[in-house]
Amino acid sequence: MNDVPRGRLKVYLGAAPGVGKTYRMLDEAQRRASRGADVVVGYVECHGRPRTEAMTAGLASVARLRCGYRGGEFEEMDVAAVLARRPAVAVVDEFAHTNIPGGGRHPKRWQDVEDLLAAGVDVITAVNIQHLESLKDVVEKITGVPQHETVPDDVVRKAEQIEFVDIPPEGLRRRMAHGNIYAPEKVDAALANYFRPGNLTALRQLALLWVADRVDEALQSYRAEHAIGGVWETRERVVVALTGGPEGDTLVRRAARIADRSGGDLLAVHVARSDGLAAGVSHASLARQRRLVEDLGGSYHSVVGDDVATALVDFAHAENATQLVLGTSRRGRLERFLTGPGTGETVTELSGDIDVHRVTHERAGRGTLLPSRRRTLSTRRLIAGPVAGLVLPVLLTVALAQVRGTVNLTSEALLFLLAVVGVACIGGVTSAVIASVTASLLLNYWFIPPIGQFTLDDPNALLALGVFAVVAATVAAVVDRSLRLSRRAARATAEAETMSSLAGSIVRGGQTIPALLERTRETFGMDSAELVDELPDGADATAVPAGPGNYLVLRGRTPSSSERRVLAAFAAHVGSAVERGRLAQAAAEVEPVRAADRMRTALLRAVGHDLRTPLAAGWAAVTSLRSREVEFSPEDRDELLATAEESMVRLSRLVDNLLDLSRLEAGVLTLNLRATALEEVLPTALADTPTAEVHGEPEDMPPLLADPPLLERVIANLVGNAARYSPPGARVLVTASALAGRAELRIIDRGPGLPAGGRDRLFEPFQRLGDTDNTTGLGLGLALARGLTEAMDGTLTPEDTPGGGLTMVVSLPLAGRTQPIRTAQHVGGAT
Repeated sequence: MNDVPRGRLKVYLGAAPGVGKTYRMLDEAQRRASRGADVVVGYVECHGRPRTEAMTAGLASVARLRCGYRGGEFEEMDVAAVLARRPAVAVVDEFAHTNIPGGGRHPKRWQDVEDLLAAGVDVITAVNIQHLESLKDVVEKITGVPQHETVPDDVVRKAEQIEFVDIPPEGLRRRMAHGNIYAPEKVDAALANYFRPGNLTALRQLALLWVADRVDEALQSYRAEHAIGGVWETRERVVVALTGGPEGDTLVRRAARIADRSGGDLLAVHVARSDGLAAGVSHASLARQRRLVEDLGGSYHSVVGDDVATALVDFAHAENATQLVLGTSRRGRLERFLTGPGTGETVTELSGDIDVHRVTHERAGRGTLLPSRRRTLSTRRLIAGPVAGLVLPVLLTVALAQVRGTVNLTSEALLFLLAVVGVACIGGVTSAVIASVTASLLLNYWFIPPIGQFTLDDPNALLALGVFAVVAATVAAVVDRSLRLSRRAARATAEAETMSSLAGSIVRGGQTIPALLERTRETFGMDSAELVDELPDGADATAVPAGPGNYLVLRGRTPSSSERRVLAAFAAHVGSAVERGRLAQAAAEVEPVRAADRMRTALLRAVGHDLRTPLAAGWAAVTSLRSREVEFSPEDRDELLATAEESMVRLSRLVDNLLDLSRLEAGVLTLNLRATALEEVLPTALADTPTAEVHGEPEDMPPLLADPPLLERVIANLVGNAARYSPPGARVLVTASALAGRAELRIIDRGPGLPAGGRDRLFEPFQRLGDTDNTTGLGLGLALARGLTEAMDGTLTPEDTPGGGLTMVVSLPLAGRTQPIRTAQHVGGAT
């Protein structure tokens, strides 16, 4: 099987049900079949649409697998039959569908599709944007409908082709109104709820943005594979350079305005030097600016580079940026004159096709807030030092010659000594020696009598020359030592800054392994980064251990020794993330066992008391009746029999509840759904609760689609629970209404209501309000009521009763046409 090439996946993505994904998917299948490909329909849901069903004509199909679940019969894709058929192309609809237990190889259909792809079968499928895992919460906030069927984004992202099927919201609503999507009885409810114009517009925007991001990823991958360094202005991408100075907030806001006007992306980048501190860097400012960037919808990046301008331009080219935003230099005019062009000028020269914006700010030209980072002997300083050693003493000689007679010899010697010290600070030992020799000769010739001639044979002259040389060497040695310490501190700070940025990203975002790898590639300016389980053979690859059996492999340039230390830390983080993923998976596998164990423990704890009470009462009554030592009157005998009967009824009810809850947990509860009138179940359900009162005329209600005995159990449990917590003499009200194809039953009490935070635990088995009453049952009533309601395709939700109390709302579908085979329905399942 390993020698079989993996099949290719094509996904038709839509913003909402009904946009035409299934039709387009079948049209693609027809085209491939017409070209001679062996195409098989594995599973397609046409939802009764004639035009869609017509598209299946002529296509071979595999019989569906039928399985029973909770009293109904369902159809699922027969994966084994498709694999046995071994077609070239399989058409599989509803990619995010959850399989009925026992109806598939895996819990999810996309996992079944993975089996087909692994067997070399090409798959064409369809999915809606609301079923993507990353957008689940967003869609629920927009539509108010929770999404229970999802598919991981990575599974869809890895598809060879993703085709977006689009239709304007107005057109989709017209299709809905014409009955081309849902059955007529569902149209009004759908148009008023899920298919509102605002919902459809928001879903359409989500889908377009998601597809645009995937297209951008494909473009970046293509550019990297073909080594394309030029800028393709397919989408505006604005990069703002942050130094950690106070002007960063201004730059971020200006860049955000540019990105907003062009509808582009905002990226902020900070270059951390490995050999020096950036001027004016404030890590607190960087953290604040990072939060500002993320609040404005941008992304923050940190890269390592010895040359800030080059690293900045390389990052912009790698991200296909179209615009660069920089702040004007904080250096003053004199500093710019002495040190030459700065980062801004160099970036402008190297930018090429990228537009560069130089933004002024309040700190422009006012100097740096922290000492300059130029604490290493750069090429400019190596040249400037000896030149200063020759020129500065000459200039000082000319200046002192103009004021001869006003400054004594001691002051002149000290001024020359000060010049030597200055040159030593600029150029190091070599420049200091040149300056000391030049200064001592000029001082000897122009200022020490006899003026105009050298007196090098004089011991005083030789002493002066020696003092100049010793002072220069001492100062140069101190400068060199401080530079070495500064370089070490700068490297440590840069490494700490980079690691802090990575750690912060992990803590804030819980990044996935691909995101961490991309972050590593980006930070070190590499062509690619991947996690492998064996060392690579290529000489162009840099491999670092990332935990047991894993290696972080980067391809591109060769990192320096200082970068390798940071890279090792990155690899450790990646290895930790892999280990956390393994532990999370193991914990997820153990959780069902823990849940079952908690249920079993709670059951045993509850049975120890709650079943013992009626059993003890019944046992005592029966034992007394069988006793021959006591002669009971007819009244006493009747009372003992009533006690025994009541205990047995109570015990039977508890056992029934336990059995039904067990069947629900196991998914084997038998259902007999049929048209059920309320007047058929209400009298029996309310018989044991004399305080219950029905408001309205239940006989006027249309019939519900329900299982009558189960519905009776639901109502009886809810009414009994309401009566238990109602004040003495208070009535429990039962009302019924119908709306949008569903019936709502409301059981209203005037009890204490729910305490703060009690709603989350309300439907847990073996729980009671406050857990204060341990004598009235196992606490199964509400848990069982919700389980039975959901088994009948209904919902049970609590609401606060106006004026105090609790209202339980049971929502069930109204009776309509029935189908011999039930198919799993879910919101947005139509295509």
